[in-house]
Amino acid sequence: MFTGIIEERGTIEQITPDRGGYRIRIAASGITAELRTDDSVAVNGMCLTVTEITGNTFSVDAVKESAERSTLKNWRSGLKVNLERGMPANGRFDGHLVQGHVDGTARLLKREQQGKSVVMTFEASEKLTVLMVEKGSIALDGVSLTLTHVGRTDFSVALIPYSLEHTTLDALSVGDSVNVETDIIGKYIMKYTSGKNELNEEALKKWGYKW
Repeated sequence: MFTGIIEERGTIEQITPDRGGYRIRIAASGITAELRTDDSVAVNGMCLTVTEITGNTFSVDAVKESAERSTLKNWRSGLKVNLERGMPANGRFDGHLVQGHVDGTARLLKREQQGKSVVMTFEASEKLTVLMVEKGSIALDGVSLTLTHVGRTDFSVALIPYSLEHTTLDALSVGDSVNVETDIIGKYIMKYTSGKNELNEEALKKWGYKW
């Protein structure tokens, strides 16, 4: 589990195809010293497992399904990525519940300067926007943000100077894509309210639940 509060921006040193997926080596001088093999790390919002640590670099593996659902297939050496270690059970909870399970991608339509902040508007599938609510939470490339607008196929977020300075989002240009993870609470509400269907109803009856 993660919070969407980015700890460091790392740099991809190498990304290579590996058994249908990818092996990725990332340089990160801040968090690597505290990592251990088998730890979970969110890389641009994707929960990946540390497989090797060498000096100030660590390696993770990503399966084919992860690449197809995310922006990973477009990653290249030299790319800056947002990094967050898994949240400890006794740690502070400053963002929102982020699983590191990417739901899909969104494309930047426009960015508008508003004082010191920047409002970014993205185009996304209705499959994603139906799970968003204005003033609700969303994770973009692993960054916990608040939705300021939600349309049928678009949504907007506002980024304060600190978020722009400490994440990769300020480097986005119109047309660039980001990983999207919608709020897990919204997914459950959608499934068990508007998602009433034969499969749900049969399972609920089997275990004694009532509508």
